[in-house]
Amino acid sequence: MSSQHTTLITGATQGLGRGLALDLAARGGTLLLHGRNRARLDAVAAEVRDTAPATTVRTYLADLADLDQVHAMAAEIRAAEPRLDGLINNAVAGGGADPLRRELSRQGHELRFAVNHLAPYALTRDLLPLLIASAPARVVNVASMGQEAIDFDNVMLERDYEGLRAYCRSKLALIMATFELAAELDGTGVTVNTLHPAHLMDTHGVREYGLTPATTVEEGVRPTVRLLTDPDLASTTGHYFDRFTDSRAHEQAYDADARARLMKLTRALVR
Repeated sequence: MSSQHTTLITGATQGLGRGLALDLAARGGTLLLHGRNRARLDAVAAEVRDTAPATTVRTYLADLADLDQVHAMAAEIRAAEPRLDGLINNAVAGGGADPLRRELSRQGHELRFAVNHLAPYALTRDLLPLLIASAPARVVNVASMGQEAIDFDNVMLERDYEGLRAYCRSKLALIMATFELAAELDGTGVTVNTLHPAHLMDTHGVREYGLTPATTVEEGVRPTVRLLTDPDLASTTGHYFDRFTDSRAHEQAYDADARARLMKLTRALVR
């Protein structure tokens, strides 16, 4: 990465996002860190500046459960930043501490679908002019090996709600949107890929749901940073990686009709 490289990381205040910020800071350039809590965001920005004084750090505050705030943050970034070479959509709503309690976003959408799919799609879409102008540029969507087919008659899980199910469906939606955006952006110099970074990393979301962490955050950082920085992947787009391995996602991700249905719904919801 060059010293001019600018990367935006969403959900940068803890877990994988914080790990990515610290890793990328050591490489120089400019880091744009997003969070929804001002105190935590300022704390991680200070930590990054302390570890890498030569790296420029700017912060952006938004609650990704509110699409109005997503659009406003994107507009703020487009107005303030001269370039954007990399976007890591990392922020996540996990299964939740009470998996049977269905939660809604500010716009009334099921919370996991909103934060894990609608928000990154809206943010990427809004930032495309800046990404294309900065090309070559890369978008990395942090997904999961936890994937479950979307039921288009029950997209918002008004029936049979369970937090991990909602999470797995939202992550498959993110993967499907990755494939669609990659095809749309072919030839622009902007690549879009997605990955499962590591199994059950030691993060707040994993512990909150009651699962036992199986890997460190650092194990998830390496494959995620690779998708952003590896010269050998400069032209790779529209792929799903299981850590370092180019892999197949859930079968529904390759169903053109299902993808078209999802994108029609997504575009209507993120306006």
